[in-house]
Amino acid sequence: MDYPHWLLVGFTLFWFVLALRPHDRTVWLAENALSVTAIVVLAVSYPDWPLSALSYALIAVFLVLHTVGSHYTYARVPYRALIKACIRQDRSPASGRNHYDRVVHFAYGLLIAYPLYDLLERYAQPVGIWSYLLSPALIMASSMAFEVVEWWAAELLGGSAGSDYLGAQGDPWDAQKDMALATAGAIIAMVPTAMLS
Repeated sequence: MDYPHWLLVGFTLFWFVLALRPHDRTVWLAENALSVTAIVVLAVSYPDWPLSALSYALIAVFLVLHTVGSHYTYARVPYRALIKACIRQDRSPASGRNHYDRVVHFAYGLLIAYPLYDLLERYAQPVGIWSYLLSPALIMASSMAFEVVEWWAAELLGGSAGSDYLGAQGDPWDAQKDMALATAGAIIAMVPTAMLS
């Protein structure tokens, strides 16, 4: 088995463990629809359009972060307990907004921009600076599309499941902040990519 297959096996085991008892099964199903779709697309495209090992590793890290969010719901991920355990001191606020959602939106841009760059370089071969601008543009566009789909899904789910899926936590600018963080992550990812290319 090669590296991408090992990543798939490892991620699948992790996913099944967190699928056993999610906080809210309805939210979990909604959150995982895109993950499963992405994995199927990656698996089907692998023989003809493979990506680099780095791209698959970055995608796997993002999927792990997303899987944790879907298990707990993004607003309930106990990251503060992890911080407290790691530094043996609680410097995070005890209450208030759970920022895990924002971290994962930033991670989306940071971790998925390079695989998009890799895909474009291998199969579209953009010229000059476009190599480094197209990935952030695609992250921005896909982030906006996700926010619209998230809004529709929240409306469809309704009630507390819809609210948990949306994860806005009372912030009227949540969608805009999420899109901005994803874009910032993508721009940051392209800086070392441009410097090393």
